[in-house]
Amino acid sequence: MANEEKVLLEVKKLRKYFPVKGVKGPGVQAVQDVSLFIKKGETLGLVGESGCGKTTLGRTILRLYEPTGGTIIYDGKPIYDNPLGPDGKPLGKCQAENMLPYRRKMQIIFQDPSASLDPRMTVGEIIGEAIDIHKLASSKGDRADMIKELLKKVGLNTEHANRYPHEFSGGQQQRVGIARALAVKPEFIVCDEPISALDVSIQSQVVNMLEDMQQELGLTYLFIAHDLSVVRHISNRIGVMYLGSLVELGESYELNRHPIHPYTQTLLSAVPVPDPKVSRSRQRIVLEGDIPSPMNPPSGCRFHTRCPYATERCNDEVPEFKEYEPGHWAACHLLEK
Repeated sequence: MANEEKVLLEVKKLRKYFPVKGVKGPGVQAVQDVSLFIKKGETLGLVGESGCGKTTLGRTILRLYEPTGGTIIYDGKPIYDNPLGPDGKPLGKCQAENMLPYRRKMQIIFQDPSASLDPRMTVGEIIGEAIDIHKLASSKGDRADMIKELLKKVGLNTEHANRYPHEFSGGQQQRVGIARALAVKPEFIVCDEPISALDVSIQSQVVNMLEDMQQELGLTYLFIAHDLSVVRHISNRIGVMYLGSLVELGESYELNRHPIHPYTQTLLSAVPVPDPKVSRSRQRIVLEGDIPSPMNPPSGCRFHTRCPYATERCNDEVPEFKEYEPGHWAACHLLEK
């Protein structure tokens, strides 16, 4: 369970823009003013439509992508600090820590296991690379023992160390990716849709393994996924993203039972229920229109172009992301009434 006292990771007004060659302006506004915190030992789920910025947020937190602005605080220490001024633009006084020591503490499990493993390296070389970079083994024998122990931990055989990634199934490749992430004994792991490329029967095995490892090693997760039922199962709290912005954040049970943002209500209404009678009686909310381009997002609330309750204020003014109930945050003008 999460440590109620200690916040391991916090981000404030985090932004990530991707400039587009030949196009004026900031470019693709992938992450816009996201603020959240993750307590030590908990799992924060992150959901939203494809292209809403979930993966970009995870990679920006790890500084695999350099942020455009905002603050990232890990274990009480800023590892990136470029705060926004009154005009909403970064002040330019950027302070960024050397990330090498933090790579041991912060790791990622990638979405596509086959694309994230070097096909020219054996599994032993893939897992051992991080051990070598951080000088965690005192000898070759110690290194080999560490690799074997990691393979056992993720449910693979020790002889698999001499095989190449293409010799494994998708589920086994993902286990190799998890072993690689665990090789440096991290505290925090970004799970970037770690089960979306796997068969349903394998998905449950990987989710259960991640939960077991969290209990055993005291890990903290940012779990990114599309499947709301999986996120509900594994997460202590859930954040909902739309077009680069965080629109709602709350305890898993509370958010699923009492969503307060119109977009979250829409997402939850689309989750299938394995009961024909209940399914027929449910009201499904269908959004009209297409998702706006992140290169030219709408003014005001980014959801107002598709929101059935939008007002003139939603068109003009960006809603503040604030706490409406204990532990339940949202960004919506309708809630302020």
